Amino acid sequence: MTTTSSTPKKRSRSRKSADTSANEEQTAAAPQTFDSLSPVTGDVVGTYPAMSREEVDAAVERARPAAAWWGSLDFADRKEILNRWKGVITRRIHQLADVVHAETGKPHSDAVLEIGLAIDHLAWAAGHAKKLLGRRTVNPGLLMVNQKATIEYKPLGVVGVIGPWNYPVFTPMGSIAYALAAGNAVVFKPSEYTPGVGQWLVDSFTEVVSEHPVLQLVTGLGETGAALASAKVDKVAFTGSPGTGRKVMEAAAKNLTPVVIEAGGKDAMIVDEDADLAAAADAALWAGMSNAGQTCIGMERVYVHQKVFDDFVAELTAQASNVRAGSDADAKFGPITMPGQLPIIKRHIDDALERGGRAVVGGADAVGDRYVQPTVLVDVPEDSVAVTEETFGPTLVVNSVPSMEDAIRRTNATSYGLGGAVFGKERAEAIAHRIRSGMTSVNSVTSFAGVPSLPFGGVGESGFGRIHGEDGLKEFTYAHAVTVPRFKPAMVLTSFKRTAAQDKTLTTLLSVLHGGKQLKG
Repeated sequence: MTTTSSTPKKRSRSRKSADTSANEEQTAAAPQTFDSLSPVTGDVVGTYPAMSREEVDAAVERARPAAAWWGSLDFADRKEILNRWKGVITRRIHQLADVVHAETGKPHSDAVLEIGLAIDHLAWAAGHAKKLLGRRTVNPGLLMVNQKATIEYKPLGVVGVIGPWNYPVFTPMGSIAYALAAGNAVVFKPSEYTPGVGQWLVDSFTEVVSEHPVLQLVTGLGETGAALASAKVDKVAFTGSPGTGRKVMEAAAKNLTPVVIEAGGKDAMIVDEDADLAAAADAALWAGMSNAGQTCIGMERVYVHQKVFDDFVAELTAQASNVRAGSDADAKFGPITMPGQLPIIKRHIDDALERGGRAVVGGADAVGDRYVQPTVLVDVPEDSVAVTEETFGPTLVVNSVPSMEDAIRRTNATSYGLGGAVFGKERAEAIAHRIRSGMTSVNSVTSFAGVPSLPFGGVGESGFGRIHGEDGLKEFTYAHAVTVPRFKPAMVLTSFKRTAAQDKTLTTLLSVLHGGKQLKG
């Protein structure tokens, strides 16, 4: 299905698949394809089919019997298969990292880190599915004491996963691995910027499970993603912008298909007066600039206690002097993967400067044709777009605050609510618990994403639903409750033969159990 160009050429992202043919009918009937381009050079990395609605529907239909087979396996069998897939990915980690680097431009070492985290999550999901989803007995309560009550979590069937380009392995695997471990088949639509990564993941899984299409790939542009969202799948997991997330929800709603939406963030770091400033600056720099700032849980805002603001900015500026974008071995991060983001980044920087902010690193000239150099802005008004909108570039807004109360207020004054971080000693953990976000780390950044047992997701414009952890496994299941009589009850409540005496007994029992003490006076 995929052809990789042996001699890279510069082309547009979408084109007809067939070369010019003498037969116009054949050319007109040729399937549409699109090119995966290197963001470093603009050269073609590979060519992929832009699949139609009919092709997406066919993939979903193929997934139905595969889901029935996969879901019929016991947890141990699925664990064994997923562990074999984990082994394939681990042994070929550098091969996959090369594909990630080619399509996103991120350094090979960063790609390896991303894949390593995905491997750890795959292992956790496979290893914990039985304990968290398997059948267990629960207390039936006094009124139903004669019943044996059990609950188990069953797979939904076929899950559609629409993945992003910024972390093309780690992020979609947060849905794919957990959906598979829960017993579902998956139809995966990767970003049009990283179809080769998606192809690699599906091909490697197919090596382990070749007889059933448990994990399938559909490639294409937005139309293909829309087709998957509106297909007869049992759930859609989407990662992307809030605007596209709304479109996915609208398409899925026509079939009453539930969705998981992870839609970005405008995460903030709080630095208290007793923080380790060198560590906080290092973390802020990494969280703001790594992957060219194209990280949904990266830091874009930093609120620093005024007593240590100048020292923190000096430390951050000094550390930033060793960080730059480029394609050479010494560069710390690569290009902006999606060219359309460049004018947004420039608009945010320009607005901050025009409204009185100052650039202590980078600035107005930081945005190039492919790369954006690190930019640190200070004293930026809180209503600037650099503070209120997701920039998704290697920029940091660093503002001084008179108190931690003000830092918390500013941090929470956003429509987003994905992640965040707090650096400090005495009050740091207490502050973290007051942040309105799905995840917060103390004296580190993005650590929650690397802990497989923790749920990943946000609130507000950052979306809803969870991947990772117990919540992530259950996200791709439905709860099935069963009751079985253990012995004959003293009275049958669900019967028209229930007597007045039994009703009186019931109300007396309820009064004893739940009525509480009668108030005097």
